[in-house]
Amino acid sequence: MFPDLPEFSVLDFKIDQLISALDLFYSAVKKPRESRVRTALSRLTKSARAVPFSCRSSAANSNTMQINTYSYYLVDSGLCLRDTIRVGLQVVRAFQRMELPLFLKTFWRAFFLASLFSFPLSGRAAAGAIAKPDSWPMFRGQPGLTGISPATLPNSLSLLWTYKSGGPIKSSPSIVAGKIFVGSDDKLLHCIDLKTGQKSWTFPTQGEIESSPLLIDGVVYFGSSDGLLYAVDATKGQQVWNYKTDDKILGAPNWVQSPDQKSTWLLVGSYDFKLYCFDAKSGKTNWTFETGNYINGSPAVAEGKTIFGGCDALLHVISLKDGQKIKEIEAGAYIAGSGAFEKDRFYIGHYDNEFICADIAEGKIAWRYKDRAFPYFSSPALTQDRVIFGGRDKKLHCVEKATGNEIWSFMTRGKVDSSPVVCRDKIVVGSDDGRLYMVNLANGKEIWSYEIGQPLTSSPAVINDTVVIGSQDGNVYAFGTKTK
Repeated sequence: MFPDLPEFSVLDFKIDQLISALDLFYSAVKKPRESRVRTALSRLTKSARAVPFSCRSSAANSNTMQINTYSYYLVDSGLCLRDTIRVGLQVVRAFQRMELPLFLKTFWRAFFLASLFSFPLSGRAAAGAIAKPDSWPMFRGQPGLTGISPATLPNSLSLLWTYKSGGPIKSSPSIVAGKIFVGSDDKLLHCIDLKTGQKSWTFPTQGEIESSPLLIDGVVYFGSSDGLLYAVDATKGQQVWNYKTDDKILGAPNWVQSPDQKSTWLLVGSYDFKLYCFDAKSGKTNWTFETGNYINGSPAVAEGKTIFGGCDALLHVISLKDGQKIKEIEAGAYIAGSGAFEKDRFYIGHYDNEFICADIAEGKIAWRYKDRAFPYFSSPALTQDRVIFGGRDKKLHCVEKATGNEIWSFMTRGKVDSSPVVCRDKIVVGSDDGRLYMVNLANGKEIWSYEIGQPLTSSPAVINDTVVIGSQDGNVYAFGTKTK
């Protein structure tokens, strides 16, 4: 099926594995079925990620991260067939930037381009929200809550504009189609034009909005301290539906495709101790799961499961299909933040001054990290081999993903409840010292910072060369490159 390949002196390119993976994908495309194509693309992604580490060059780190980022989308999300292939093409583009033999790069690109345009594209439109270079549609960027942006940032940013709300902003912004969506303690959801910083519309609730918005198919979903989950038309700012829980909703909603792949489901926790699963279109509940205490954070989604911690000091592992408990793991203390879920491991901090990694398959804690006697509220970002998270010890921490051993820490002047976002070789995070920081991923050294003056508990949204974040002073700030 494929042309003969010349011999290589670098044997660990594993050419035979790549060709085998391509052959599997070719067969899947010939007889299209979504599960077969996604399985084949998952195998291709793993093969692509194996190659760069064998031929690491000066440019390899950032492109390897890009390949890893897109692999999350293939494995963890419920993309439709058309978009699954398009994400696969992004893997190849990152793969092409590596210093590999020309014929191999050309072969991969030609194969995927042929696949992209020859594959039937009449299937159902994508329902999901996944971070892309020009959009950040949900808290932490993707359902696994891994905090990775495919955007590229310069080494220095300028303040582009500020937008004033009527109260402190703890909600983290989302960005889709040139619009920013963010909640405020003024009980309004704000829609702001990304280019100008001007108000597009506001939507009123009866409570403060700490929940970060989720954008799917032209609808914005968010919770409020009034106990309601809202669905609002993203263009007009008009309510589509709402659902009343028995207490406040502070965490961001997450999403997953239904088991039959025909609809989108939403997941959100409430202070009424329950995790809810809704149909995104109708607002009707599919199932609920009751815990023993408040649910403050957002549930992470991957591999047919959702995982979250709560004030009952447990990690709950729930089947997405029917809301039944798979297992629960003792965390050791109550959990106020959101964790990141990837490859059957869950990473999260708790109030008893520890950051932990739970092995979900084994049902136990794989490792614990403890620096000083301060709790962890910040949600982690996951790279290929690192975990990055903030602490109330005023530090941004970077540890080994496999062991939890410290790689570096970066000291700020205030507690770090803001959740970091990794953008290739850079990390962006806010601090209660009133500064927005850009830090080098490799060594934890400061690249750039900007003093806003009031605490930043909101987490940044990163697209293209732009960073957007809310502040306790009630403003939304946009940073980027000014055009002359």
